[in-house]
Amino acid sequence: MAKSEFTDEDDALLAELGIEVEIKNTSSHTPREERIIAGFEEIERFIETNGRLPQHGESNDIFERLYAVRLDQIRASNECKTLLEGMDKHGLLTNNPQLTSLDLDTLDDDALLAELGVSEPASNDITQLKFVKSRAERKAAEEVAQRSFCEDFENFKRLFDQVQDEIKAGERKTMRFKEDASINPGEFFILNGQLAFVAESGETIKAPNGEADARMRVIYDNQTESNILRRSFQRALYKDEAGRRVSEPNAGPLFDNVVENEDVESGTIYVLRSKSDHPEIASRSNVLHKIGVTGGSIAVRIANAKVDPTFLMAEVEVVATYELYNINRIKLENLIHRFLNTARLKIHIKDRFGNPIYPREWFLVPLFIIDEMVEKIKDGTLSNYEYNVENAKLELNS
Repeated sequence: MAKSEFTDEDDALLAELGIEVEIKNTSSHTPREERIIAGFEEIERFIETNGRLPQHGESNDIFERLYAVRLDQIRASNECKTLLEGMDKHGLLTNNPQLTSLDLDTLDDDALLAELGVSEPASNDITQLKFVKSRAERKAAEEVAQRSFCEDFENFKRLFDQVQDEIKAGERKTMRFKEDASINPGEFFILNGQLAFVAESGETIKAPNGEADARMRVIYDNQTESNILRRSFQRALYKDEAGRRVSEPNAGPLFDNVVENEDVESGTIYVLRSKSDHPEIASRSNVLHKIGVTGGSIAVRIANAKVDPTFLMAEVEVVATYELYNINRIKLENLIHRFLNTARLKIHIKDRFGNPIYPREWFLVPLFIIDEMVEKIKDGTLSNYEYNVENAKLELNS
């Protein structure tokens, strides 16, 4: 169809279908050569967008896997290398090919998709577009793929290690991301086989459809991070059949009558107050406390507080301790932190190298509330209560 015959209605219809119309100049290349060039340009766009080569692997997006196989084929074909030599601005053709078992004389995307385990729709209805992503899906996929190296990953590594240990120990569960679609800072998810931590969320903005959205900083366990819209992250989790939400730690039984290896032990709940001169910390020093459980010396535990991000990079003082027996220390600490979650300090500070720190063990809770909480832990009734942070009271569950 000539351009003069194209109407505004045609443009609008194609836009609704997520198809972009591009008018190309007359070319001397054969249709097959045009297809090879177009396929190569898609690979280059992927590299320019993501800063890396497309990768094989079932955990990756199907289009990325297609690009990876296509690049292998191009590298192994003398015809393709000759055709594309003058267009190879990233030096892709000079790398050693990763040969596949596919027919290297064919560059048919349908065949590649079939080889990758993606079958075409059973219906032959001409109203169904095969392998065409909607604009919303493309945008969400691009946002998930656009990751950068996490410069301060060491600040998060301990959290990832702890969560992985808790999952293995059964203290955390992984649940299909379905009914509960909420996403909040401090929560963990599994996306495309990688553990993801929502480190922070920006100000609420209005999406094009009028709904609320926000930019989030998401850290992944492969030392990358992304600045992604919350709704794009939600769509990616919905789309990923293995997408999971990681639950908060399940404290389980704290006081047992039967002694098991490394399960029943004595410990000390310690409460610390910070001596930091950071304005947000110093102004709340009377109600801001770090609460932990240890089986060793508290003095040794806090010896290097001023250089430890866990202690807000400042000296601390011990304001209370509670001795307990026949408990599981890890489960007890998880219980306390979960019980006081609504009072958790939300702040980030800089470490000695200038990297941002996101402490998670400090709570805005008065000392008398901590006393009450410990008493209810001892008598086994804490599960009947919740902490009302606005009224600073322990209240019976409704």
